[in-house]
Amino acid sequence: MWRTALFSILILLVACKSEQQVSTLTGGKEQLKKDITYLASDELEGRDTGTKGEALAAQYIADRFKALGLTPAGDEGTFYQTFEFTGSPKLSQENRLVIDGREIADSLYYPLNFSGSTAFSGPAVDVGYGIVAPDMNYDDYTGKEVRDKIVTMKISSPDGIHPHSAYITYHDLRQRTETAMLRGAKAVILYNDDPTAQAPSKTLTENVNELEIPVLFLNEDPQGAQAIEVDFTIERPKLQGKNVLALLDNGKERTFIIGAHYDHLGHGGGGSLHRGKPEIHNGADDNASGVAAMLELARILKGKELDHNVLFLGFSGEERGLLGSNFFVKNPTMNLEEVNYMLNMDMVGRLSEKRNKVIINGVGTSPAWDFIDSTLVVEGLEAKTTEAGTGPSDHMSFYLNDVPVLHFFSGTHEDYHKPSDDEHLINYDGIEDIIAYMEHIIYEVDDDGELEFTQTKEEKKEAARFKVTLGVIPDYLYEEKGMRIDGVTEGRPGQKAGIQKGDVIIRMGQKEIGDIYAYMEGLSTFETGETTTLVVLRDGTEVSLEVTFD
Repeated sequence: MWRTALFSILILLVACKSEQQVSTLTGGKEQLKKDITYLASDELEGRDTGTKGEALAAQYIADRFKALGLTPAGDEGTFYQTFEFTGSPKLSQENRLVIDGREIADSLYYPLNFSGSTAFSGPAVDVGYGIVAPDMNYDDYTGKEVRDKIVTMKISSPDGIHPHSAYITYHDLRQRTETAMLRGAKAVILYNDDPTAQAPSKTLTENVNELEIPVLFLNEDPQGAQAIEVDFTIERPKLQGKNVLALLDNGKERTFIIGAHYDHLGHGGGGSLHRGKPEIHNGADDNASGVAAMLELARILKGKELDHNVLFLGFSGEERGLLGSNFFVKNPTMNLEEVNYMLNMDMVGRLSEKRNKVIINGVGTSPAWDFIDSTLVVEGLEAKTTEAGTGPSDHMSFYLNDVPVLHFFSGTHEDYHKPSDDEHLINYDGIEDIIAYMEHIIYEVDDDGELEFTQTKEEKKEAARFKVTLGVIPDYLYEEKGMRIDGVTEGRPGQKAGIQKGDVIIRMGQKEIGDIYAYMEGLSTFETGETTTLVVLRDGTEVSLEVTFD
C-alpha cells in the first residue's frame, strides 16, 4: 500500500515540476532556449526510450501542449500513445556450455545476435560448413541426421570467405543456422578453422527476430564432440515508450502533421559515435531542436486561420529504429486518410552561418512541393532539396503509407551522436529561419485541397552493402565532386589514416568517388583487415592516405 502511495506522490511531483517549467510562455528565441535547455539537460539523462528521462521529456511536451490550449490526441483522451518494444539485450548471469563432460569457460564462447534462449542436452554432429547448394551439387548434410541433435558448424566455406568465393551467396550464418533448425537441430555451435574468415560479431542489438534455438560461437574446435549441453539465455526486456500527441482542431476536413522525435541515446549505446566510457548524450540538436521548433510552430499556428487541422506529434523510439512513428501509422489515433501531408523536423539547430542552407528532403513526394526550389523566404537562407521520401527519420513511416512528406534538417556536424551535442552550440536565429520557411510552405499549400502523393525515384538507388567503414560523417550539403568530411570519429580507421574535417574524398583505391553513393560502393569492395589508398582534396591539394579497415 505504501508503495502505491509513494509512487503517486512521485508522479505528482514530476507533473508539478514539469508544469512549473512551462508556467511562463514567451515564444520566439527565449522560449526555444527554455525548451532546448530543459530537454537537453543532464537531468533527463539523454531521453532514452523507456527511461525516466524519456518520461520527464514526454510530460514536459504534454504540459507545453496543454499550456498552448491544444486538444489531447493520444489514447483515451490523453496526450500519450504508449507502445511496447524490446529493450537492450543482455546475457543472463547463469549460462552454461558443456562438451563431453567438460564445462567451457564463459570467455571462450558467446551468442550470435539472432540466437534464441533455451536449454538442451544431447548428441552432437558436425556438419562441416552447413551449406546446402543444389545449384553447385553440394550438400554438407549428405548422410547426416541432425534431428534432436546439437550441430557444430564451421563459419567459413569450401573455398574460404572472400568476395570471389563461389559460395558467396551461402556465406550468411543466419541462413545456414536456419537450415540446421529446419532439419530439426536443437542448437548450433559455430567455430572457425580458417584464417580468411572473421569471427562473428559479439554485439547484441534490439529489434532482432531471434531464432528458436541457441546459436553460439566457440573459440576452439569442437570436432569430434559426442555430447553437448547448452543452457543459454539472452534477456530481452519488454519496455514501453510514449508518443506525445496534440491536435489544433480547426473543425476542418483535412489535417496535416508536424512531427519531431524527442528521444535520444541516453548514455550512449550502439548508436553513439563516442569512444570511451559512457556519458550522457543530451542531444540538443538531435532532437531537442526539432521538438522546440514544433512547439513554437504550435504557438504560431494557434492564432492563424487555416483550412486544415494540425496534429503535433512528438515521437519516441526514433533512435531505436523509428519505433514511435511506425507504431503510430499502424495504430493511428485519427483516420490516416484525412492526413494531407506530414512535416518532420530532425536536427534543425545547427544551421551554419558559413553555409546558410537548410536541407529539405521529400520534395518529390508530391507535385505540390514544386515551388520550394524557387522559394526565397529568409534573406540569405537557401534550401538544398532532395526528392526522396525515404530516409532515417520519422517522415519515412508516413511516406511508406502514401502520405506526402517533407523533412527539414540543418546538416551534420562533428557533435552528432556524441556527448558534446549540447545546448550552447545551438543556432537560435537559424531555428527561427527554418520555422519561417516552414510557415511559408504551410500557408502556400493551405488552400490547395488534397495533395497528390507520388513515389520518389531515389528509393530505387539503393546504397551498397558494406562490412567496413571509415568512421567519418559526410557533409550532406556538399554539392561538388567527391564526398566532403564534416566530422571524424576518434579511434576509427579514418582518423588513424589522418583524415581531417573538411577533406574531400575523391578516390578510394582504384574507384573515383563522385558522391556519397560512390563512396558506399567503394566501401563494399573491402573486407576487415584490408588496406587501401585514399586520395583527398585538402585545401585544394591532393593528399594520399593509407587506410586499414579494422
